[in-house]
Amino acid sequence: MDNAREGRDEPDIEAYRPLLFAIAYRMLGSVMDAEDIVQEAFLSWNEREQSGIHHPKAYLCKIVTNRCVDRIRGAVREREAYVGPWLPVPLLTEDTRDNDPGAAYLRKESLSTAYLLLLQQLSWSERAVFVLREALGYEYDEIAEIVGKSSVNCRQIYRRARKAVSGLETSAEVPIPKSEKLRQTVDEFVAALTGGHPGKLIGLLKADANLYSDGGGKATAATRPILGAERVASFLFGVLAKFPSDFSYRVADVNGQPGIVTYFGDVPSSVVTLRIEAGVVAAVYIVVNPDKLGHLPARH
Repeated sequence: MDNAREGRDEPDIEAYRPLLFAIAYRMLGSVMDAEDIVQEAFLSWNEREQSGIHHPKAYLCKIVTNRCVDRIRGAVREREAYVGPWLPVPLLTEDTRDNDPGAAYLRKESLSTAYLLLLQQLSWSERAVFVLREALGYEYDEIAEIVGKSSVNCRQIYRRARKAVSGLETSAEVPIPKSEKLRQTVDEFVAALTGGHPGKLIGLLKADANLYSDGGGKATAATRPILGAERVASFLFGVLAKFPSDFSYRVADVNGQPGIVTYFGDVPSSVVTLRIEAGVVAAVYIVVNPDKLGHLPARH
C-alpha cells in the first residue's frame, strides 16, 4: 500500500456518483455526456495523490463542473448547427427508489424538460452557480470553492441567474404538482390521442400551447416549434397516423415526472414529456433523435 495512504480511511467516492451525475446532467442536458464526465472525475481522483485533498466531495464537484464548462464552450458551434429545436436527452427516473441515495438528486422538479431548457439559456457560470444553489442546496461558500469565485460573487451570479429565469414556474420554491394529478393529465392526453378524439385533445391543451420536436436532422421531426392548440393537435394526429403497426407505448417516469415512451417493435422510437400548468398542457416536448434514445432499454 502507498505509504501516503496508510493510516487513514479512504473516502467512498462512489457514494458521490448520484450527486456528480445530477450536476453534470443538469448543466449539459445529456445522460451520456454526464456519465462520461463523472467517470473522468473518478479517473482523475485515482490518478492523483490524494493526501492533500481534504474535501473529496468538493474536489470531485469542481472537476465535474470544470469538465462541464469545457463541454459547454466546445459545443457552441455544434449547437448553432443543430437541425431544429434542441431538447435535453430524456432521463428515465422510474427505477429510482425512495431509499436510494441518489433519489434526492433525481426526483426533483429541476429535472423537468422545461427546467433544463431554462438552464441552457444561462451562461456557464450562471448555470453552475444556479444548479449548485437552487437544485442541490449548496451554501455560497461551498459553491465558491467549486467554481473558483468568491462567495460574494457567487451570490451576485445566483441573483442574476434567478432573475433571468424568474418568468417560468419551474423554480424549486414553486410547489410541485402532485404526481397523481400529473399522471391523470398524461393519461387523459394519451387516451385522447390514441382514441382519435381531436376535441378532447384540444381541450387538454392551452390555447397557446407549443410543441417542440427534436430530430437533430437524423429523424423526421418539425424543424420549427408548432404553435397553438389546434396546430399541435393536428401535428400529433398526423404523426400518429404514420406509425407502423408494431407501434406501442407506455407511460413512464421521465425526468422526475410522468412521460411517454413510444416503441417501434421493441426499440424506443421517441420520448414525450409535457409541461402541465393548472391541469392543462402548456408545452409538448418530443425527442426522436436516435442519438438521444440509445441509452433507453428495449421493451420486453
